[in-house]
Amino acid sequence: MSAGTDTLSETSGAGHGARMDAIYGLQRHVYDLTRKYYLLGRDRLIRDLDLGKGGSLIEIGCGTARNLALAARRYPEAHFCGIDISAEMLKSARRNLKGIDARLAIGDAAGFDPQALFGRAQFDRVMFSYTLSMIPPWRAALEQGCRILAPGGSIHVVDFGQQDRLPGWFGTAFRAYLAQFHVTPRADLFEAGEELARRHGLTIETGAPLRDYARTMVLRRP
Repeated sequence: MSAGTDTLSETSGAGHGARMDAIYGLQRHVYDLTRKYYLLGRDRLIRDLDLGKGGSLIEIGCGTARNLALAARRYPEAHFCGIDISAEMLKSARRNLKGIDARLAIGDAAGFDPQALFGRAQFDRVMFSYTLSMIPPWRAALEQGCRILAPGGSIHVVDFGQQDRLPGWFGTAFRAYLAQFHVTPRADLFEAGEELARRHGLTIETGAPLRDYARTMVLRRP
């Protein structure tokens, strides 16, 4: 089995996609090697998915599909999909998913049609791993996650925190570094999650591990 790739794209995100391709056209070759030192909490997120036999997972902003590949090995009887706005990153994703039954598509995180791209309208698990800080309409992307979430399903988020409980010099320097890659930690992530939970009848769990270096959030549909 191998990863398939749909080439349907969302024109509303074409400009952002071009920027991501320009940034990661070369960096994708070393992305996983370098990011493992500071994209913290991804493996715990995968462990907490608790994806059963026949369950489905979509990663919105899957990048190189590093997370999807690990999830597929941990939950071999589940179904996996990934969407990203960068065609360049999906080149690496196809390589990382070689031999894994998964589907990939180019699309805008805030407005893709999962039925058209993947043949299913809802997913048991929706994953955002260090992507909301890179998606300009990030609130709309979370809203999209709620729209495609199946009954009994959950949305899992890990991203950068505000580093408020770390030394001031670290937070200032780190945010300046992230800005080079168009990354903006979302200070009101939890507030946005609470609003979505109220409107969609979800429960919410939040965390700020490593002294708010990172933030985690799980939204569950009863």
